[in-house]
Amino acid sequence: MDTPAPAAHVAGINRENRALLERLHRNLPGAFDVEHASATLGLDVDRTRKLLAYLARRGWLSRVRRGLYVAVPLDTRRPGEWVEDAWAVADRIFSPCYIGGWSACQHWGMTDQVFRTVLVVSGRKVRNREPVIQGTPYRVTVRSEDKLFGTTPVWRDQVRVQVSDPTRTIVDVLDAPILGGGMRHVADVVHEYLTGEHRDDELLVAYADRLGNRAVFKRLGFVLEHLRLEAPGLVAACLERRSTGLVALDPSVDAKGRIVRRWGIRANVTLGTPGGDW
Repeated sequence: MDTPAPAAHVAGINRENRALLERLHRNLPGAFDVEHASATLGLDVDRTRKLLAYLARRGWLSRVRRGLYVAVPLDTRRPGEWVEDAWAVADRIFSPCYIGGWSACQHWGMTDQVFRTVLVVSGRKVRNREPVIQGTPYRVTVRSEDKLFGTTPVWRDQVRVQVSDPTRTIVDVLDAPILGGGMRHVADVVHEYLTGEHRDDELLVAYADRLGNRAVFKRLGFVLEHLRLEAPGLVAACLERRSTGLVALDPSVDAKGRIVRRWGIRANVTLGTPGGDW
């Protein structure tokens, strides 16, 4: 690709390419592919592909994965070391999706535990469920699009990203405790939710009903009574909705454990009390 003479460079990038980058920044926040860039810049696809590859080699674009880029801020001192916000990247790659599980627990302040891996719930088929993108590990779980409810938008580097709201987060980690870091951690999160500002008993039951997995009510009821939380209405709702049969308290753990017939739970992990021994 032809480029202007070095004298035309401004802050490490020539004026023509700087203008193109500014256009990408204005019109394509977050990650974009060649087709989106071509339409935005008014260039043919082949020329756009070469331009993006050139800018990526120079460090002014960051390649998220093959054929997908993000524009590096023009005021970046070391463009080759810049990486896009992990949530914004997830939104572009896995959309329709939302940030959920342990990542949402961190976002809403329902845990002090730090998880480096970003948990994404996606409504599209994803082959690699544990990709590493720009050095950030992701864990992707797939649901049908009609199950992508109970989310709220947050802004990340000018990109609008969906994250599960606190109540949907609780339902998700009770549905699949592995998404919350395991049932021992999930019990702690449930305690934080029910003793904190986010508590909404009616919404919790409504979301669990809508998700359609009655094991959520079994695990919730068991945790409520185990932690001796004051929630008679919730306990009654859980008892009314519990299914027949037996489910593991934590399906990700290969252990037998005692059977709690009241809840149809096999207690295959030992729960403690928040702030105590686990």
